[in-house]
Amino acid sequence: MTPFLFPVAVPRARVTLAENTTFATGNENKQAMIKILVIDDEKSIRSSMKDILEYEGHEVVVAANGDEGLALVKSQHPDIIFCDIKMPGTEGIEVLERVKELSPATPVIMISGHGTIETAIDAIRKGAYDFMEKPFDLNRLLIAVRNATDKQRLLEETRVLRDKVNKRHEMIGNSPALQRVRDLIDKVAGTDARVLVTGPSGSGKELVARRLHALSHRATNNLVEVNCAAIPPELIESELFGHEKGAFTSAIRQKKGKFELAHGGTLFLDEIGDMSAGAQAKVLRALQEQTITRVGGDTDIRVDTRVIAATNKNLKKEIAAGNFREDLYHRLGVIIIDVPPLRERLDDIEPLARHFLAAICDDMGIATRDITPEAIRELQSGEWTGNIRELRNVIERLVILGGNPITGGDARLYR
Repeated sequence: MTPFLFPVAVPRARVTLAENTTFATGNENKQAMIKILVIDDEKSIRSSMKDILEYEGHEVVVAANGDEGLALVKSQHPDIIFCDIKMPGTEGIEVLERVKELSPATPVIMISGHGTIETAIDAIRKGAYDFMEKPFDLNRLLIAVRNATDKQRLLEETRVLRDKVNKRHEMIGNSPALQRVRDLIDKVAGTDARVLVTGPSGSGKELVARRLHALSHRATNNLVEVNCAAIPPELIESELFGHEKGAFTSAIRQKKGKFELAHGGTLFLDEIGDMSAGAQAKVLRALQEQTITRVGGDTDIRVDTRVIAATNKNLKKEIAAGNFREDLYHRLGVIIIDVPPLRERLDDIEPLARHFLAAICDDMGIATRDITPEAIRELQSGEWTGNIRELRNVIERLVILGGNPITGGDARLYR
């Protein structure tokens, strides 16, 4: 039987592990309760870990073998799993692999009385959060629990923030015009086809690009955005393709470009109609050959990047005027999604207005304002040359200056 340093019970405020080694186990600094699963074929280890972790305020379930442990993973949904590597029947590494299939985000800490560096590396490669050798140090055990708990908390906070960001980029509305856009996105998103998004300023072209990326198999990788109109012509090539150290006066170090940063993901080229002729030629080569060369470099770099472009210009007119390459247009526009202006989807103004009201009031930390049917009709009578962006600005103005509920008079006065 593997020697173990944990006492069977913890009746005192401090537990002595070895000479000059102690750890406070009183009520100070206790964490919120989590559910921990311990899978080990040695009863003394299961009992000792259960006593210690329950004393720390956690709920603990135990399993004597891998199959029993996997059944508890399915029924109990633990927050953290401790799993022995060497067990009769289903061994720990196989349990780890099955857990990663059942619950990929759950941290699994592998434990072993016969641990080697190779064993630890193999466990980490297969998805283990941590690796611990027997006999345990109590400090090490509780720190591992705290670190795994902190990781889970950060993952949950990230998920909440991501959901909040995604809600801010929802495509709000149920008009037939918007539904046609949604349907086309759903058909195209799962492919690697290049997409050209057209439409007036403020109509939601960026939302289309985000939805295309979110519904694609590239969603776990980066969505990199470049506003081609906001970058000076002399810098656009460096921004897109990167540069080598010394390529120009201010190039004091090597820099990766947006194509490289979007490798495996999606590159969104907004306002592509404002791109310089030199940059257009290089983008065309990147699309044709799936390689780029950094400014000042002579090495081809292969990139796997899906490109989505957007413009508020009529590119066919730009081609006729000699401002845009026709071959690039055809490379970019495998699929063309035209986003309708707000004046063509007036039925969406009410859900958009209510969505913006909730979001703006939440940002300001105030209760959500109501809006009257008369105010909605007043908003629907507008021209909306700035489209959805203009509507959001008007709603923010009405939240600040209007009453509660927001009336038709408010809408006429502050629109």
